[in-house]
Parts: sequence; structure tokens; C-alpha cells
Amino acid sequence: MTTPGLFDDLEDDALPATQALASGAVLLRGFARARAGALLDGVSKVLAQAPLRHLVTPGGFRMSVAMSNCGPLGWVSDRSGYRYDANDPDSGRPWPAMPEVFAELADSAARAGGFDGFAPDACLINRYEPGTRLSLHQDRDEGHYDWPIVSVSLGLPAVFLFGGGRRSDKAQRVPLVHGDVVVWGGPSRLHYHGVLPVKDGVHPMTGACRINLTFRKAG
Repeated sequence: MTTPGLFDDLEDDALPATQALASGAVLLRGFARARAGALLDGVSKVLAQAPLRHLVTPGGFRMSVAMSNCGPLGWVSDRSGYRYDANDPDSGRPWPAMPEVFAELADSAARAGGFDGFAPDACLINRYEPGTRLSLHQDRDEGHYDWPIVSVSLGLPAVFLFGGGRRSDKAQRVPLVHGDVVVWGGPSRLHYHGVLPVKDGVHPMTGACRINLTFRKAG
């Protein structure tokens, strides 16, 4: 059973394929839907080597979103701070290789968003269960901001918050459904963003959760 209501209509192919969110930021509706099966297969293979975990913030708080990584670099957090690391701190081994379908989708979505030549070296895999949220934040641990962020939504719908360059700027509420991709870079690269609490539901491909793939160039 899929989640009924507002989001049902958003998977209608009659909606515009793209929606500009800001200068350098675009929503690509359904862009990943045709490759969702292959993407989720890749997720399963990565998680078999580097299972999901709940990281701890530098302030000592447990993150509600469960996460893992693949690619040459992985984003991690603990009491010492936020950073990228070539090794999984849980196992001490390098993060699993990024599946080819991941890199291909990230590159094609970036090009569709106006950014050619994107070759991500980090993919964060996030699992949102009902009630899970992500507070407004900037992606700034990469150290340079020449390349965009590519964010892929799979499974349960969510409301993506996309704000401005200051935390106090009013954030747009952008409904996302299975297969939607958001790309932001250039003038929007450091805009604040987050996710409202995910509502209860069941998706035929992911069950009672939302999977988010976030591609970055960190090295």
C-alpha cells in the first residue's frame, strides 16, 4: 500500500518535468524513477558491507537519520566533529565502492541541472523512518563548493525544505516523491536545507521508509 493523499498527484506525468527552486537549484521530477530498482539493489549491496548506523553529533546528540556511505570518501560525525574519511570508522575498512549506476545517475542529473562533468567521490545513504526529520543545515564540510549537491529520493514521500544563504531565510516546502532528484550548486550551493518529519506509510519498493542518496564532491 502506498501513502495516499497529497503526494499521489505529484507522480502525475502531466506535471512539469523540472521546477526551478532558486538560481542554480532545480527539482527534477521522476528523474530517477526508471532506475530505482537498480539504485536500491546498489543500496542493498553497499549496506551489506557498511551497515546503516546512527551517528553522534559533536554535541553528543544521536542523529535520528540512519546512514552509511559509499565511494572513496564518506561523511562521518562524532564528538570530535564533522568530516570526510576514506575509512568506515565502524570497521576500519575503506567504504564500499560506489555502484556504477549511482555515479551515472549523479552525473546525468547534474547535467540536467546545468552542471557538466560532475564526478562525485562521496555518496551518503540515509534512511528516514516515519517521524524522522533533518533540521536546516548547510553542506559545507566539503571544503570547496565548485560542484553541486545531487539528492535522490526513493520510497516514501517527504517535504524538502530549501531555504537561503542564512538560516533565518524563509524556506520553501518542496514535496518529493519516489524518483525525484534535487540538484543545487553555484549561487545556491550553500543554501540551508532540511526535511520535515516523514509521515507514516508503506512504499512497494522500500517498505516503511524513505531512502535518500546524496552525492557530493568532497576531495
